[in-house]
Amino acid sequence: MSWIRDKFDELRAKNEKALILFLTAGDQPLSDLPAILETLVEGGTDLIEVGVPFSDPFGEGPTIQASSQRSLDNGTTPLAILEQLASFQSPVPIVTMGYYNTYLRFGLDKIASLSVQAGVSGAIISDLVPDEGDAWAEAAAKHGLDSIYLAAPTSTDARIDEVCQRSSGFVYAVSRTGVTGSENAAPPEVQGLVSRIKAKTDVPVCVGFGISKPEHVRMVCQVADGAVVGSHLVSLLHNEWPRGRDRVLEAVRELKAATR
Repeated sequence: MSWIRDKFDELRAKNEKALILFLTAGDQPLSDLPAILETLVEGGTDLIEVGVPFSDPFGEGPTIQASSQRSLDNGTTPLAILEQLASFQSPVPIVTMGYYNTYLRFGLDKIASLSVQAGVSGAIISDLVPDEGDAWAEAAAKHGLDSIYLAAPTSTDARIDEVCQRSSGFVYAVSRTGVTGSENAAPPEVQGLVSRIKAKTDVPVCVGFGISKPEHVRMVCQVADGAVVGSHLVSLLHNEWPRGRDRVLEAVRELKAATR
C-alpha cells in the first residue's frame, strides 16, 4: 500500500473525503515553498499537488499557464523544486504534476528516484496517456512512486480501462472537457464519469477542473473520493502571499470543511 492509498483509508475511517490542493512551484519565491506547503497543511489539506512549470502547459487555463510562465521566468527548475520539497517534512502525501517532456529531459529513472528521495509519493504527467506510459511506469514502480492518470468525460470505455489498470494512488477525473480554471458551477456530468470509473476499479477517484468553492467540493465529494482545487488556489496565492497568509489559511479551512 502506498501513503496515498493509506491517506484515503484514513479519511474513509473518519467519514471524510480528500481535499487535494494544487500550486505551481516557483510562482512565489521558491524558497517560500515549504512555508506555503505548511500553510496548506495547517488549513487541513489531505494531499498536495506541486506543479512543475512547463513552457507549453496546453491542458491548463490562463491562470495556471500564467503561473507556470512566471515560475519559469523566476528560473525554477525541477531539481530546485525537489530540493525544496526535500527540506519540508510533509505530514501529507505530495504529488508532482507536470508534462512528459520535462520528465524525459531530466531522465525518467533519475527524476523518479530523486522524487522519492525528496518525499514525493506520486506523479501526474498531464499529457502522458497510459498506453504510451510503459517506460514511465517501469521507472515509477522501481522507486515506489504512484502513477496517477487522467480520465475525461470524453474518454472511451477502453481508455478508462487503461487508466484504471495503470493508476495507483488515485484516478484523476477531469470534470469537463477543455482546460483548467475556476468556474461558477461544477459540471453535473461529473457523476456519470465517476460512476464509469468506479465500475472498473477500487482505486480512489478524485475530481478536478473547475472546482473553486466549498459548494463545488461538497457536490463532487457526494460521488467521488476527493476534490482537487487548482486555479482558485493559484490565483489566491498570487494575490495574497505572503501578506495574506491568514486569508489563504481560512480559504483552505473552508474548502476542507466541505469534505466532511
